Amino acid sequence: MSGTPRFLTLADVAEVLNTSSAQVYALVRRGDLPAIKIGGRGQWRVEGSRLEEYIQQQYRSAEQYVADHPFVDSDAD
Repeated sequence: MSGTPRFLTLADVAEVLNTSSAQVYALVRRGDLPAIKIGGRGQWRVEGSRLEEYIQQQYRSAEQYVADHPFVDSDAD
């Protein structure tokens, strides 16, 4: 096994994304970020590769948003 775990807790994901665990939980519950429930208490885990896919998809979404909403510099005279 490598030094990097295959699955991350929601707190781990929150740290990577620099956001709160509550926000990550919302992403998972909405189905935006794929995750699995494990154990008797149903703790959520996110596979590292799925997190990377989510991040790349967010970059694509941001690029599309920028293309659809070009920045207009009002100070350029």
